Amino acid sequence: MEILTFLTTILFLHSFFVLLWNLFQRWHHRSCYLVDYVCFKPSDNRKLPTEICGQVISRNDCLGLNEFKFLLKVIVGSGLGESTYGPRNIIEGREAFPTLEDAISEMDECFHAVVDDIFRRIPDVSPSAVDILVVNVSMFSPAPSLASRIIKRYKLREDVIVYNLSGMGCSASLISIDLIQNVFKSHKKKIALMVASESVAPNWYNGNKRSMMLGNCLFRSGGCAALLTNDPGLGRRRAKLQLKQLVRTHHGRSDDGYNCACQKEDEEGRHGFHLSRELPMAAAQAFFENLRDLAPKVLPVTETTRYLFSKLLSRWKKKKASSSKDDFKSGINMKTGVEHFCLHTGGSAVIEGVGRSLGLDQRDLEPARMTLHRFGNTSASSVWYVLGYMEAKKRLRMGQRVLMITFGAGFKCNSCLWVVLRDMEDCGVWDDCIEGYPPKTLINPFTEKFGWINDANAEFFAQNLKESLAVAAKSVR
Repeated sequence: MEILTFLTTILFLHSFFVLLWNLFQRWHHRSCYLVDYVCFKPSDNRKLPTEICGQVISRNDCLGLNEFKFLLKVIVGSGLGESTYGPRNIIEGREAFPTLEDAISEMDECFHAVVDDIFRRIPDVSPSAVDILVVNVSMFSPAPSLASRIIKRYKLREDVIVYNLSGMGCSASLISIDLIQNVFKSHKKKIALMVASESVAPNWYNGNKRSMMLGNCLFRSGGCAALLTNDPGLGRRRAKLQLKQLVRTHHGRSDDGYNCACQKEDEEGRHGFHLSRELPMAAAQAFFENLRDLAPKVLPVTETTRYLFSKLLSRWKKKKASSSKDDFKSGINMKTGVEHFCLHTGGSAVIEGVGRSLGLDQRDLEPARMTLHRFGNTSASSVWYVLGYMEAKKRLRMGQRVLMITFGAGFKCNSCLWVVLRDMEDCGVWDDCIEGYPPKTLINPFTEKFGWINDANAEFFAQNLKESLAVAAKSVR
């Protein structure tokens, strides 16, 4: 009897310790580490300075004087500078007749550069070590997929887990991170490669509908690659950041949210990207709902308690009730839980609006504003350029927290909180220009060069410009 009791006890203790070990292993491998990331900087012959942008606009026969004035106003207020990049077909004057090869070569040029660079920077991780590949490009989805092109070029393993995402918009990179994080929960010691870009070459709008002309003024070529892992050894040894929280909000059920940012054709059958007047309201609703979920997870208990107490006190005093959005905006202090804010570069109005809502100062907004000026809105990769600016300025120190906020068609708002694991000081794509940022002025040179559009004789000047460009185009041929 005593032997039976002894064996039963041993069996119970063994089972108990096995259970504890399994629970520990599951917890131990649930972390998501960002080992490193790189952003794409196209060659200088793909830059879109004022002169070339003016030529692109003037080549569009659909535009009249009123459209020229509208574009001048938008471009001047866009926040973009002289050094953003575009696809080759637009610079070469073929934006009205893009080919499949234009789109594929644009993606290949970006992917080859960033993936080569990420493996060069981490020599102890080879392409054959990649277990998960996630590629997201919203407005171009060929067959075989873009993910397959990467697998073929880098000879990834046959059992690699592959996801090729499309239609996710500017918020796609955080969706990719969320997807990778969920895969990590059921697989130990895995390495994931995330690649993000946007296809501008076949999606340039060549018509005169104002809501679809806006995209031409904001979207520019760019991309990024990031290597992530849930291997604690690799993470602690090499990682820059660790993911702590990620919240996704989707308002696709709302008609305004669904239709405010979408790819479509105008009345003449010319396709492009439509941005409606309902976009600011849809973005605001998704933004505040997302932060309501995120704030309790990232703020200290003292700030949450203070906010709740002030709200109850306000009700007790029977003051005029404001909307829940205004309460959130005016009452809570996100800076108590976050040191750095990595905002999507959707435009100067988007950056300033989010900044006002969170109570951020000009130093907090500087990375997003400077990224918009230097690289434009590069869609899903935008926040990584913003992160790169912070790193190049040597702002990111061990233990600090970084909040990423992105918006995308659907309508979506996604956010995540990273913790810095070591001091970050790599200049990356900002290496050749970081010393000049922020510049003394952000005044757009379009005002100086094309201000004549507001002149009384603007129609005459516009006609002369079109004729001279037509002559120049013939001479090139």
